[in-house]
Amino acid sequence: MEKIKIKPLTKEQLIISIDRLTRFKNPEVKYLRVFKEIILSNLILPKLKKQELEGFDYKILKDLAEKIINFSLEALNIKSDGDLMINQRLFDYENSIFNLSGQTEELLKNRINYKVFLNLLSENEVKNLQWLKELAVSDDLRASRRDKFLHFPVEKVIICEGITEETLLPAFADIYGFNFDQNGIHIISAGGKNQVVKTYYELSQNLKIPIFVLLDKDAEENVKLINQRLRQGDNVYILNCGEFEDLLPHQLIERTLTYAFKNISVIDLKLLDENGPKVKILEEIFKHRGLHEFKKSEFANLVKININGKNDLSEEILKILAEIQDNKSNAFI
Repeated sequence: MEKIKIKPLTKEQLIISIDRLTRFKNPEVKYLRVFKEIILSNLILPKLKKQELEGFDYKILKDLAEKIINFSLEALNIKSDGDLMINQRLFDYENSIFNLSGQTEELLKNRINYKVFLNLLSENEVKNLQWLKELAVSDDLRASRRDKFLHFPVEKVIICEGITEETLLPAFADIYGFNFDQNGIHIISAGGKNQVVKTYYELSQNLKIPIFVLLDKDAEENVKLINQRLRQGDNVYILNCGEFEDLLPHQLIERTLTYAFKNISVIDLKLLDENGPKVKILEEIFKHRGLHEFKKSEFANLVKININGKNDLSEEILKILAEIQDNKSNAFI
């Protein structure tokens, strides 16, 4: 390859790139995406096109991206001391939770100067970059995760249908006494029951750690599809009644509506006593008040604000959280 000419990444670009490399994502996907973007935007000579990179060996991509990142750090007067302990610990971590191909391992066996990169970080970085700091100093990463609410290392994945579960399950877990960040629980909102199946199929092929799947009551056919490929150690939980909103205690919904509308009328609250899906009832309440369309994401955030204590944990919410707490992974360190 002809002589290389590089345009250095800025400090902000370096932080964004390393942030993306250390998120909880399929390693092959995230490393290829980040490495190719860096090469296309910061390799001046030779100038490569996107189509050309598609045919490159993973080792070449790794070497080019590594050279650009390390050159960029040097351009900021941050010199390497040759310490690659973080690189090895990152490799061990990804290998403990993902099924890695030989090519993906090649991407992970890089010599990016993570240790000196840490000099660019502030105290208030996102959790994966805070955890990157711990890889340099901590002998017990689970203890660091517990003490600093780091989320990493991830030990279990929850797949749910929608934003309500993604927003409220961690909040209820806090009240229950099982903080998701402290215990390495990663929750994914798939965007519907069919997408839950698709997401489970993908993750069950790629992950070594347990997966907990949460589905609404009307998802029996989807459960059958998941059960066809269910791995040992994974769990599927189907709600006993309707959607997740139906599990919310009456007093919590009433408190949330009162908080949201301040002067809500008695007629509105009486609607909560009617039989039927809570979402339909809430839609009627919003309509009756002449407000904007009921949106699950906004309502979930309002509920989260109004959770007061263990009395807001319904029997089924308690059952779900107990099952999530069981059977955690023993992967990694």
